[in-house]
Amino acid sequence: MVTDGQGLPLGLHLTPGPQHEAVHLPAVCEQVPLPRRPRCVVADRGYDSRRVRAWLRQRRIRAVIPRRRVAPGRHNRRRGRPPQLPAALYAQRNAVERFFGWLKEHRRVATRFEKLAEAYLDMVRLACIKRLLNYLFSDTP
Repeated sequence: MVTDGQGLPLGLHLTPGPQHEAVHLPAVCEQVPLPRRPRCVVADRGYDSRRVRAWLRQRRIRAVIPRRRVAPGRHNRRRGRPPQLPAALYAQRNAVERFFGWLKEHRRVATRFEKLAEAYLDMVRLACIKRLLNYLFSDTP
């Protein structure tokens, strides 16, 4: 799931169960409409890989991703200075976490009543549409 800084959904991609979601980052980011293309991607340590960073660098998107921790007794194989991690930008990652918390409040999505992937994806899309409509037609600022 790709969201903007306000936690509104921009892109969605359903991954197979045993596959890591960082592999699908390009597919999700390509779904985002052109005027809303990100200037930076804020993600957790799971997205810290050379492939993801190179893909973002090619598109001139700033990666705000902390480095993975090195296990005790192992050496860090990456050379050079670790990338700077602006704390204020990284704190905005909670918008995605809050969106997933909101999404899990929808019982049908959280318990995955639909057994087919396409039907489940449609339920998630309906929840995202509801979120966008609530944002667009809300009385509160």
